[in-house]
Amino acid sequence: MSNNFYALLAVRFRPHAAAVALETPDGTRYSYATLDRETARYASLYRALGLTPGERVAMQVDKSPQALFAYLGCLRAGLIYLPLNTAYRDLEIDYFLENAEPKLVVCDPAQRDSVARLAAEHGATQVHTLDAAGRGSLAEAAATQEDEFAIAAVKNDAVAVILYTSGTTGKPKGAMITHANLASNGLTLQQAWGFSSNDVLLHALPIFHIHGLFVACHVALLSACKMIFLPKFDVTAVLSALPHATVFMGVPTYYTRLLAEPAFGKKHCRSMRLFTCGSAPLLPQTFQEFEERTGHTILERYGMTETGMNTSNPLTGPRRAGTVGPALPGVAIRIADDKDDDVATGEVGQLLVKGGNVFRGYWRMAEKTAEEFTADGYFRTGDLARQDADGYVAIVGRAKDLIISGGFNIYPKEIEGYLDKLDGVLESAVIGVPHPDFGEAVVAMIVCKPDGSTLTEAGVIAALKSQIAGFKVPKRVFFLPELPRNTMGKVQKNLLRERYAGVVYVVSI
Repeated sequence: MSNNFYALLAVRFRPHAAAVALETPDGTRYSYATLDRETARYASLYRALGLTPGERVAMQVDKSPQALFAYLGCLRAGLIYLPLNTAYRDLEIDYFLENAEPKLVVCDPAQRDSVARLAAEHGATQVHTLDAAGRGSLAEAAATQEDEFAIAAVKNDAVAVILYTSGTTGKPKGAMITHANLASNGLTLQQAWGFSSNDVLLHALPIFHIHGLFVACHVALLSACKMIFLPKFDVTAVLSALPHATVFMGVPTYYTRLLAEPAFGKKHCRSMRLFTCGSAPLLPQTFQEFEERTGHTILERYGMTETGMNTSNPLTGPRRAGTVGPALPGVAIRIADDKDDDVATGEVGQLLVKGGNVFRGYWRMAEKTAEEFTADGYFRTGDLARQDADGYVAIVGRAKDLIISGGFNIYPKEIEGYLDKLDGVLESAVIGVPHPDFGEAVVAMIVCKPDGSTLTEAGVIAALKSQIAGFKVPKRVFFLPELPRNTMGKVQKNLLRERYAGVVYVVSI
């Protein structure tokens, strides 16, 4: 079989050509035969535009069936797909285009002028559009192309996707995910979670990151099952669709919002066999309340951009609140100290992982890649964890100060970089504190320059909202005379987290 991941998908779903692959809220259905033809059209278009295997395609578009077809067309043509969060603004997009040097950039029609200007500055030769309804110049051009396309041959370690993940230096790193990585993790999850062509996946996640695109879509496509393809999470739409589904994948925010609906309960879950949760820690009380209301125990799992899924509570067997389960088949894990030596069972250490799911390295960052792997080939996740005698892993902290808010990864250093550039700011510190809806909320502490007395909380928040994605913008800003530091001069963020843990937030939905 070809090393191209699309070839594996095609082998799995082509025998089910007449089956429904996607169903949208308006009742539109796309069969697997249609999906296969549409991906061929997009692959044909990329070739007609002069793109060759290994070149990058950047897409910052809303979720739609056409966006999924465009992604699969990239795989089919041997191109490297670069999905960008739709919340990213010009400063962030500028960096990604400079770093990845894509030949084709696809964006919402309303953003075409600004994106085209940035693309031109970084040598992108083609700019196309695609909107939330699946309309735009990319879809129009693809519609004129041939609906057959020979799947491009790729090397065993060929990169399929570059996913950017923020680093502690403040500069995002491009994680190179290979075709083999996608196949390894997709097949493992499909088997571990018991997926078959009889399943119906209620898909309410965005498709610009690993959870919605790789975990959800890949497992469904490998199983040749139907996806009810919602454009976004909407409580009313999810409640309406749940009785027609068998599997739902969500982040903690989805579950807290479902539980906030008094009418939600067992009647909505009568056909369901599995609820999974990831991208952020699920509070034990949410876990318990969901089980009491629905009779279903949420299956928590653990993964990250660089590795896909690493551990999972079992499909059959105890699902333990506060844990992310044992290692998945084919994934080796270690809990180690700062010298990479294993710690005792039950002790806290850094979680290290190894397996076919682990990424190839960081795009154009060979030294950083080398730093993140141990001498015996384990990837340093940066997460602090403990493992019990039964192999169940509990994530207890993040060594790299990562904040996960609403399922999105946020690194404080990046936000501090933007804050420190504001007039009147001497220095800043950004932390994450517990939040009942988002999991964690971003909070900023600022020390003003002597002439920075005019700075206000509202002014700082407004300034950042115009520059960066909304989910990265602090929910609260506090002004301090100085930041707490240890004897080595390092800011003691643990003290800040303790001090501001009980802050009340204004939640922006």
